[in-house]
Amino acid sequence: MTPQQVADLIRNAIPGATVEVRSGDNVHFESRVISSEFAGKRPLQRHQQVYRALGELMGGEIHALSIEALTPDEFQNAPQGR
Repeated sequence: MTPQQVADLIRNAIPGATVEVRSGDNVHFESRVISSEFAGKRPLQRHQQVYRALGELMGGEIHALSIEALTPDEFQNAPQGR
C-alpha cells in the first residue's frame, strides 16, 4: 500500500474529508483526517470510523496506522507547527 492508496480509501469512506497520509516503508502509516463528520464524536469513535474505511487491510498490508482525527474547527484552533 502506498500513502496515496490509504488516503484514497479513507476519502472514499468519509466524503469531504481532508486526508494526509505519510509512510517511510509503506507498512507503517501516519494519518491526519479532518472531517466535519467527527463533530460530537469521541476520539475512539473517530478512530473506529477511519479503521472501518480500511477494513481487512488493517493488520495485513497496513501493519500500523497512527491517526490524528480532527474537526475543521479543531484543526483551525490547533497550535501552529502541526
